[in-house]
Amino acid sequence: MTVPGRAQPVYDPGMNVAPKLMTADAFLVWCLDQDDRWELVDGMPRMMTGATRRHDRIVVNLIADLHAKLRGKPCQPNTADVAARMVHGNVRRPDVTVDCASVPDKSLSSTAPTVFFEVLSPSTRTIDLMRKAEEFKQMPTLRHIVIIEPDRPQVLLWSRADEADPWADADFDGLDAVVPLAAIDVTLPMTAIYDGITFEADA
Repeated sequence: MTVPGRAQPVYDPGMNVAPKLMTADAFLVWCLDQDDRWELVDGMPRMMTGATRRHDRIVVNLIADLHAKLRGKPCQPNTADVAARMVHGNVRRPDVTVDCASVPDKSLSSTAPTVFFEVLSPSTRTIDLMRKAEEFKQMPTLRHIVIIEPDRPQVLLWSRADEADPWADADFDGLDAVVPLAAIDVTLPMTAIYDGITFEADA
């Protein structure tokens, strides 16, 4: 049965034959022939849910601000079209990834992801804050995880200086706040993240 708002497996659960689990390599090649975005979770492709215009506006704001600030530098922002391979075989698609390594133009996944951004959605909020965040924290090159609330100016930031360091969290509230991303030498004003977003009518 299809549940609205939930990621659905690519196989028919009513089939009597057990689905064949996919490797990350096979999954990324398979994705080239798909019209939608998919993630690989425990060996099974799962379609990603759609996003609101507000969610998309925040992602566009992030890409625009990061592109301007990182232009000519080794680190570059990518959209969710570029996948991220998790340590234990899952393949995720953060809303925005900053990759700090030379990546071939035809690469299907990030090489040295340093920052992941996720804009929360009602249908995936729990997964983003719990399972995905824990998967992200195991990535050896990752230094920042930025979780963005779409309906109010609030950002949760996890950071670490090195792979061996513990993750530390910080909250940023209000449009006057600035989010520091030391690993890529960038600060993100909340006004840039939420540019064009209004909150007054959202009570």
